[in-house]
Amino acid sequence: MKNIIHPSAYIATGAILGNGVHVGPFAVIEDHVEIGDGCNIGPHAIIQPGVRMGRDNIVHPTAVLGGLPQDLGFKPETETWLEIGDGNVFREGVTISRATKDGGSTRIGNGCYLMSNAHIGHDCHVGDRNIFASNVALGGHVGVGDRVFFGGGAVVHQFCRIGSFAMLQGLAGINKDVLPFMMVGGRPGLHYRLNLVGMRRSGIEGDRLKAVSLAIRRLRDKIPLDDLPDTPELTYLRQWVGVMSKRGILPFVDIHKDSD
Repeated sequence: MKNIIHPSAYIATGAILGNGVHVGPFAVIEDHVEIGDGCNIGPHAIIQPGVRMGRDNIVHPTAVLGGLPQDLGFKPETETWLEIGDGNVFREGVTISRATKDGGSTRIGNGCYLMSNAHIGHDCHVGDRNIFASNVALGGHVGVGDRVFFGGGAVVHQFCRIGSFAMLQGLAGINKDVLPFMMVGGRPGLHYRLNLVGMRRSGIEGDRLKAVSLAIRRLRDKIPLDDLPDTPELTYLRQWVGVMSKRGILPFVDIHKDSD
């Protein structure tokens, strides 16, 4: 499939473009960039050095991908990367920084949707099918699972982890880790209840949902999960809580109230 490149776009000689790539007016694609098949780079979008992008991504006007980390100790000559999977959408004004340490990568998975002016900081690792509403900001080194929804203006402190299937309220201020499957909100953030709608939309229902509900109650009450069934969700939850946290885990809004 033929590439369609507007005459006013700038593409560096060291950039590698796949097949069927569209590049709009005044877009900039710099050296040491790889763009996969079927990507659409909109007008005035800027793809900076160190970006490796999969196929079928859409980059809207004025997005800047692969910018230098906002880290005072970073040396611009350090070789780092922003690695992007397939089928993502980056709306107007989105900014994503590449990593800080030599050879390191900021990573975006597949099928994510980032709305206008969202920012993902250096060294973040973001999974698949996540939605970032407008003006969401992740500090550096944040880890995000799969199918997380970030409400508009939510802010996440550096080194926090956000578990899969979580939902963050708009304007939430997250300064500690967010458990998988949970809804959180407030400044500072608190765990409120299970993200029932998100789980059911993903096919987590019946006994599988009940097992997650029981597991979250036990975590709230600091009771081990050892004797609970080995569903896919609980296997993931056990693995997630088994990783040492750098920031700690957000508390529950009310330890005497059921989380579902």
